[in-house]
Amino acid sequence: MTSCTAQVLRGAIYEACGAPVDADGRCEAGHGTGDAVVKATEHHRAAPDLNLTPGRWPVTSKFFSVDDHIVEPADVWSKRVPAKFRDTAPHVVEADGREYWEYEGTRALTMGLNAVAGKPRDQWTMEPTRFSDMIPGCYDPAARARDMVSDGITASVCFPTLPRFGGVLFNDFADKELADACVKAWNDFIFEEWCAAAPDLFVPMPICQIWDPIAAAAEIRRNAARGARALCFPEETSYLGLPSFFSDHWDPIWDAVTEADLPVCMHIGSSGNTAFQPPDAPFSLTISLAFVAAAQSSVGLMMSPVPRKFPTVKFVMSEGGIGWVPAALERADRQVDRHRYWSGDDDLLPSEVCRRNFWFCMIEEPWGIQAARYEIGVDHILWESDYPHADTTFPNTQVSTKVVFDGIPDDEVAMISYQNAEKLFHWPCKEPDEILIAD
Repeated sequence: MTSCTAQVLRGAIYEACGAPVDADGRCEAGHGTGDAVVKATEHHRAAPDLNLTPGRWPVTSKFFSVDDHIVEPADVWSKRVPAKFRDTAPHVVEADGREYWEYEGTRALTMGLNAVAGKPRDQWTMEPTRFSDMIPGCYDPAARARDMVSDGITASVCFPTLPRFGGVLFNDFADKELADACVKAWNDFIFEEWCAAAPDLFVPMPICQIWDPIAAAAEIRRNAARGARALCFPEETSYLGLPSFFSDHWDPIWDAVTEADLPVCMHIGSSGNTAFQPPDAPFSLTISLAFVAAAQSSVGLMMSPVPRKFPTVKFVMSEGGIGWVPAALERADRQVDRHRYWSGDDDLLPSEVCRRNFWFCMIEEPWGIQAARYEIGVDHILWESDYPHADTTFPNTQVSTKVVFDGIPDDEVAMISYQNAEKLFHWPCKEPDEILIAD
């Protein structure tokens, strides 16, 4: 008798269903021959070699992910911008047998490896053709919350996808009134729909009008008043044709975030800057070198006037990793010490700024944790899941973290997995059974 091979997601891993298949090609659980991946509702189950059972967690019962991503639903802008912008604001169209985002006369693809969560790696492609190619947790907040909790993740900071990771898409819009409406619509969606689906889990993080620091500061304060806990901002601005962080152009934004005590989350790739790669190199090289942009932007910020003029500013370098940080700081300190007498540097070393103003994020870096955590400071390292991207630990967070935190003292594991983020974002990370999710 044939057994069902549909891969059923049970909290932490996929398992084959195994139920008998009838003559119509369906099993007693209702899976059909076309069902490659099926999401189950079990709360938590993981690999048997870790001796995990429902309700038992190998590392900690809760994780605070400081880097996840929203694949925006099709109606984010069409139902929120003023009527005069409905045709030019982002909306989804059907063409050539697939779905596209369309805005200001541009047709764009945006999902790619941003939406592979829940799929076996041999089924990944660069670009899903439609929303139905993704598991619902990519774009549905209630489904996302259920996925998070099933994996032991009970707090999540989410970056945008269509507006790009730093919210910079709208900087390129010709119509800045439309751009302003689109920024505000995305922020309204975050508060009114995404976070509302699981208000104890989703940590509100708005974007802003990066082409206008005064308007951006007003938008930051508007959202801080309704509970924002961070600001999404590009890791570097000069690559976008905007003034650099060495100018005072951005001071209204730094004023606003320090006033509200909002960490500024800067994701790799948010500026469009990438390390050089030969044109015939595989895409895996691009991903492998992504930390280079984080190193450039963070060391640049450490040596800029920003943390000197705004000593309480907080920068979170999302998905940049941690293993490279001590070597970069060692070199930066040495060069500042050697050249400050003629280069204009002051006595404040990059490493001192780093320990005061910067937090670094990691996904799966067992070597980085072992080698770098004391040089960076255990209290300045954060954990991330990166759902639904290709780097995500989902649905194997419990397995992944068991390996990553092997041999690390329990108090340090708790700091990195959730306590540091709780303090930084002013957000309590609840136990899985305490998370309420909308129907």
